[in-house]
Amino acid sequence: MPDLTSLIREALMERFGEGLKVGDDLSGLDGLARIAVHRVHRRYLAQDVSPDLLRLLCACALSAPSKSDLQQGDILVIRDRAKRDAIAGLLTEMPWVSDAPVFLVFLANGRRLPEISRLRGKPFPNDHLDLFFNATVDAAIIMTTFLHAAEAAGLGCCPISVIRDHAKVISDMLDLPAKVVPVAGMCVGWPAEQGGITPRLPLDVTVHEERFTESGLAGKIDSYDRRRAAVRPYRNQRDTERFGPSDFYSWSEDKARQYAMPLRADFGAFVRNKNFNLD
Repeated sequence: MPDLTSLIREALMERFGEGLKVGDDLSGLDGLARIAVHRVHRRYLAQDVSPDLLRLLCACALSAPSKSDLQQGDILVIRDRAKRDAIAGLLTEMPWVSDAPVFLVFLANGRRLPEISRLRGKPFPNDHLDLFFNATVDAAIIMTTFLHAAEAAGLGCCPISVIRDHAKVISDMLDLPAKVVPVAGMCVGWPAEQGGITPRLPLDVTVHEERFTESGLAGKIDSYDRRRAAVRPYRNQRDTERFGPSDFYSWSEDKARQYAMPLRADFGAFVRNKNFNLD
C-alpha cells in the first residue's frame, strides 16, 4: 500500500514549493492524493472509453453542487471521428483533440430555466448577467468534478478552453440553441504516459487570510518563475517577432505576452447573439 501522506506532501511540494502538514490519521487520504497528484494528459492509448463508463462519469460529474439546485450545466459527448477531426482542425496546435477517443463539451445552459418558467406559467424577470454567470459556473463545477471522477477511474483528461476562440463555429457545428454556449472542451482517454505535475503560484499569493493582500507580489512571482523554470521550462518563446527573445523566459513573461494580444474580443457579442442579456 502506498504511503499516501508522503505522496501528498511530495506532490504538493513540487506544485507549490511548500511543505504542508498531512496527518496520517486524516480520513480520505486516497481522494486527496488523487487531487494532489493531478496531471494533464495529452497522449492517449488507442483504446475506447466504454459508453457505460462514460455515462457513469457524467452521472458523477452532474452530482456536483449546483447554484440553488437550478442545474444549468450540461455535457455534450462527441465520439464521431469526423466531428472530432473538425474541432481539431480549428485547434491546429492541439492534435490530441483528434487523438483522444472521446471529446466532451461542457455547456452553460441558460435556456432550460426560462422554459420551465414558461411551462409553469410564471414570469421570468431574471434574464440578466446573473443567468449567464450561474450557468457558466455550474458548467465549470461539473467539468472539474468530471475530471476528478475520470482520474479516479484511471482515465486521463485535458481541458480545452480554446474552443471559445471558435465559439460560433463550435456552436453551429453542435446545433447549440439560444442561451446555450460552450464553456470548455475536454479530451478523455486512457493515458499513454504519466504526465507531469505543473507547479502553481505559491499559496501565499492565492490563499488570503481575513483580507485580500498583494504584499510582496513582484518578488513572489519572480521566485515562482525561477522555481517553475527549474522543473518545467518553456520549450518555445511566444511572439518573438514582436517582443524579441528573452534570456530568461518565465511563466509571467509568457502570460504577459499571451495577454498582450486581444483574445476573444468577440465572445461577448457571441454570447449576446445567443440571447443572453449581460446587463
